[in-house]
Amino acid sequence: MRYKDIVLSAHQPQYMPYLGYFHKMKNSDVFVILDDVQFKKNEWQNRNRVKGKDGEVWITVPVFHKFGQKINEVIIRNDIPWQRKNKNTIITYYSKARYFHLFQRFDVIWQKEYEKLLDVNMDSINIIRDILKINTPMFFSSELKINKTKTDRLVAICKEFSAKYYLSGKGAKGYLEEEKFRKEGIEVIWQDFNHPVYTQLWGDFIPNLSAIDLILNEGEDGRRFLE
Repeated sequence: MRYKDIVLSAHQPQYMPYLGYFHKMKNSDVFVILDDVQFKKNEWQNRNRVKGKDGEVWITVPVFHKFGQKINEVIIRNDIPWQRKNKNTIITYYSKARYFHLFQRFDVIWQKEYEKLLDVNMDSINIIRDILKINTPMFFSSELKINKTKTDRLVAICKEFSAKYYLSGKGAKGYLEEEKFRKEGIEVIWQDFNHPVYTQLWGDFIPNLSAIDLILNEGEDGRRFLE
């Protein structure tokens, strides 16, 4: 999906995001990281899933947070050995994966001394997009200094980059106000992502796992599943 004019998409920074996140990024000309929006507990901003012998297994970054706190303000709970636990979980269930050697590309996540959740999330995003050879320019919403919320904020971000198209996940259909985009000459495109089926360990295929599942099972060639 490529258009003559700029296609922009935006998303909160997630920990080890799933394939749909990178499909959206790959099909955009500009990708904005919404780092100064409210942190949401029990969603995908500090956790994700991999596959174990009995099904889905969570990998989590424990955090301190207050209601209303922005994602870029959230502090990691380093009194809990999350790095060792997450690393060992992946080793346990993926050590026999065909492309397990790519796991070393994630070493910084287990070795670096992090303070903020945003930093570990961005490292995980950058490692995955590098392996999948996605080079879409990324920007932080906090750098744009836009004092608006919800749809108005997204419209303002599009205008900042002179984007003619806003690529949105279908999950936003219930609250995104398309008319506000139209009034500014911006067209909303709904992401057309059908989760691919690829090689996995441990039985029946499970979709919507962290993209590290694809990488360790299919390697760098896993990029083809984002076409």
